Amino acid sequence: MQRAAERSRRDRHDQRERRARGLRRALVCAAAVPVMLVAAGCSSDSGSQEKAADSGPQASKSPSGSASPTVQAAAYKSLPEPCKVLAKKTLEDLVPEAKSGKTGSSEDTATRGSCSWSSLDNNGVKGSQFRWLNISLLRFESEVSRGSGDERASEYYETQLRDARSVSGAKNTKSDQVAGVGDEATAVRYDLKKKEGSFKQETVVARVENVVVTLDYNGAGLAGEKTPSADALNKLAQKAAKEVVAAVAKANGGGDAGTPSSAPSKSASKSPSKSPSKAASASPSKSAAKKS
Repeated sequence: MQRAAERSRRDRHDQRERRARGLRRALVCAAAVPVMLVAAGCSSDSGSQEKAADSGPQASKSPSGSASPTVQAAAYKSLPEPCKVLAKKTLEDLVPEAKSGKTGSSEDTATRGSCSWSSLDNNGVKGSQFRWLNISLLRFESEVSRGSGDERASEYYETQLRDARSVSGAKNTKSDQVAGVGDEATAVRYDLKKKEGSFKQETVVARVENVVVTLDYNGAGLAGEKTPSADALNKLAQKAAKEVVAAVAKANGGGDAGTPSSAPSKSASKSPSKSPSKAASASPSKSAAKKS
């Protein structure tokens, strides 16, 4: 009986010990769970921060907008007074009986200008010598959407030459390049028969930087007077064209621009202004044929 009671006490003691050990293990495990959660949480936050840190520099490295397009600034910003581009002596040679030039209308004299002279040397029954001279100036600004002033002027230069070479009724048309006048220049000559007489037409088209000069010069012998020499008219027209080109450079603070090497540098302001369209003005060569 006593041994049985002692076994019973030992059994109860052993059961209490087992329960106590089980409880301690449960508490230890319970305490370990928050530590694991905290560790996991720190690991998750650290990853997010690392991702944010990685994304920051990448965002800063992303390119901003692409640069705005630019175009070379036009060299010349103004034009000379058209009726003052030729020396008095030159005018006396070309249009000896002209009293003054007639300025053409223009809404923007810094972009477009023209002047014409008419001369009639009336010798009565011996006939008369007629001369007519017209000078047109057209300046082009640089525009991003349309190109540099030089490029636009070069296109217009070619258009003027095509017009001069395709005048209705023209005969014996000849075209020759002119050296030493601006950046490029061409002289076109032809014969034109009218009711007043036989006319000799000379057209010189020259480009200097972003300005195009078109010089029309024609002459005729009327009422029995002999027809003027085409070579003499051509020589006078080329001389006058060179003076006009030089006047363009002088009006913009430059020296003699009769030759390409003396053209000013292209460091003028880039601010674009409206440039006239090619269709805005009639071809000087065609108008010359109508007015002569």
